[in-house]
Amino acid sequence: MAIHEQERPPDHLWIKDIQENDRVKGCYLVKEKRVGTTRRGDTFISLVLADRTGELEARVWDDADKFSALFREGDILEIEGVAGGYKGKVQITVSGLKVPEQEVTPEIFLESASIDPAEMLSSLREILEAVGDLHLRGLINRFLGDPEFVSGLLKAPAAKSFHHNYVGGLLEHTLSVCRMAQKVSEHYPQLDKDLLLTGAFLHDIGKIRELRFDFQIDYTDEGRLVGHVVLGEAMVEEKLGQMKDFPVDLAVRLKHLILSHHGLHEFGSPKRPKFMEAFALNLIDDLDAKINGLGRFMERDRQEGAWTDFNRMFERYFLKGEIATGEKDLEEKEKSDEAQGTLFSHP
Repeated sequence: MAIHEQERPPDHLWIKDIQENDRVKGCYLVKEKRVGTTRRGDTFISLVLADRTGELEARVWDDADKFSALFREGDILEIEGVAGGYKGKVQITVSGLKVPEQEVTPEIFLESASIDPAEMLSSLREILEAVGDLHLRGLINRFLGDPEFVSGLLKAPAAKSFHHNYVGGLLEHTLSVCRMAQKVSEHYPQLDKDLLLTGAFLHDIGKIRELRFDFQIDYTDEGRLVGHVVLGEAMVEEKLGQMKDFPVDLAVRLKHLILSHHGLHEFGSPKRPKFMEAFALNLIDDLDAKINGLGRFMERDRQEGAWTDFNRMFERYFLKGEIATGEKDLEEKEKSDEAQGTLFSHP
């Protein structure tokens, strides 16, 4: 997401702007911490430092034992160091660190959706007004008329990592899925538009309870133990319990949409899609998550040249620039691909 100048904290050097030879001094989130030992038996600390623009690896070589006792993963640290290069990537060598003496603003670490949440909510309400079925419309109104639910929807992220993982991300993702559901149902008139739109609105609502966020996004205990798919179905069941004469068949179909929207058991789906609207919702949800996640990955990629760094989730490199056309360029690309391939080859 874009970082506007009026939101820029004074004197903070964003992770995305750190280059080799930069002197770094500021507050960063410790996303990962590992303590190791060199071949000589000296202790060192391996870190991943982050702010809302990205993350970088860092190392503490001197006084590692003393510094390690001061913090743990998830803490905010004020660090000093110098950025250098290691295996083609920027890495910070930390010379000093301490717990910040003054309160640190969460906006440095938590990214927000680039679109105003009130504007997104208004657009979502407008789309859902197209739902003509009185029972489904009544259910939608019970959610949108619940101040606690709306407050959660306005702020919640859609994931801990990869897609829409920022404040307001759930609302942005929900609006996008609803917009696509509207277009898909127009293209395929055999689909039940009202059912698909309602499922698109409700499919991820369990994330309001699954995720928490302060300086970083993480799972709640309920989220780890139950998960947003089951939590979302329970939230719908609770609202349905307040409604009289809601058709049983319609309720079962709607709950199936929620329980099957991840598509496959290995992707955390209790059920696989078993009618057309459920199948369509799974594909729409998957497309929106991947386009958002890949777009953000490519925007933040620090690799020089036309290709991104290796993406471990998709197990491939992605083209982000022009395709090489000259013979010399192609030869260099083939050499590079051959070298890169040995890093991730399987026996």
